[in-house]
Amino acid sequence: MPRILLIDDSAAMRATMRAALEGARELGPVVEVTDSSSGFEALRRMHGGAHDAVVIDIHLPDIDGLELIHFIRRSRHHRDVALIVVSSMSSARERGRAFRLGAHAFVAKPFPPEALVSAVRRSLATSQLGLRVAT
Repeated sequence: MPRILLIDDSAAMRATMRAALEGARELGPVVEVTDSSSGFEALRRMHGGAHDAVVIDIHLPDIDGLELIHFIRRSRHHRDVALIVVSSMSSARERGRAFRLGAHAFVAKPFPPEALVSAVRRSLATSQLGLRVAT
């Protein structure tokens, strides 16, 4: 059962992503989704339990999502988690920085639910193999 943490300051976006992921049969029969509205709240949630994937918005109220990726990759407990960035800022610069910091995938907002599900599925598969693949 994949455990996924969603980090976005928009409650509507978190609800949309949750619905897409919980209804995605290609992720498995059961998907456990938790969410956070801020980076520091997400760090506390990650400290309390293991996640297989983390979906991170770049613009958060307390810490930049890219900085959060940096912290996660430096953690010996979470450095292998699949990281998927979602953002309305999808320039080549942001994408490049996300991948250099260790993201597995980047999904530009707005996105169809299938794009998020596909990115999470591919990221879970590559993280389990210890790979990082730009998408």
